[in-house]
Amino acid sequence: MRVILSNIVAIYRKELQGYFASPLAYAIAGIFWLLSGFFFVIALQDTLQTAAAADQIGQPFDAAYALIQAFLGLMGVLSLFILPILSMGLYAEERKRGTLELLATSPVTNWVVSLGKLLGVLTFFITLVLPLLVYEAITLSAANPPVNPTLLLTGFGGLILMAAAVLSLGMFLSSLTESSILAAVLTFALVLFLWSIQAIATGIGGPVGEAIGHLSLLKHYGDLVRGVVNTSGLILFVSYIILGLFLTAQSIEALRFQRS
Repeated sequence: MRVILSNIVAIYRKELQGYFASPLAYAIAGIFWLLSGFFFVIALQDTLQTAAAADQIGQPFDAAYALIQAFLGLMGVLSLFILPILSMGLYAEERKRGTLELLATSPVTNWVVSLGKLLGVLTFFITLVLPLLVYEAITLSAANPPVNPTLLLTGFGGLILMAAAVLSLGMFLSSLTESSILAAVLTFALVLFLWSIQAIATGIGGPVGEAIGHLSLLKHYGDLVRGVVNTSGLILFVSYIILGLFLTAQSIEALRFQRS
């Protein structure tokens, strides 16, 4: 077990160092923070206008709750575009450089490599998200009555869980091709499908529609943003993460078999 953990940490550190040494990663971070700041201002302005309108007619309005929902909803949409870019090179670049064969034939197991890579890219995404949590917490600290911090943490926890699921599936798609662009396009298409499957389920209706709707990332992410912690939703996110790791390990194992 100690050897396995040591190998995971070694892969994790290598991936993380790669991100913080990459100009592309800094460009992605800059664009993400610029857009998220813009979206936060938009969400804040809309919330204040709605609060003012509700105040004029004497209707109760929880501005802090509405701001969290609006902002995290926009962050979920923005992540649709950022996450495929982060996952596209996880294995595709290894294929392109010809180092994937070395990785596939190394004594380190495919699960260890996949998990180390996933933890590395997820840590980088959390680094992108942390500043948003800080300045939203600062803004909401002025709310009266005070906002329950659990609501904020649950929402951001949902964002990170969703990101882990998407990155894991994107990593598998990246292992299938040496083209990073193709990997990003395939991941974006898959995420868009998992995001919008709720609408398809609503159209079908009945028990089948309900079963399909349960696979929706949007539905379970929305629950967490609203502060609703649903066990089935958490299991679904974890299932997507494990599925991505499993398929990636099998993909590399197939490559190892071909080379042998």
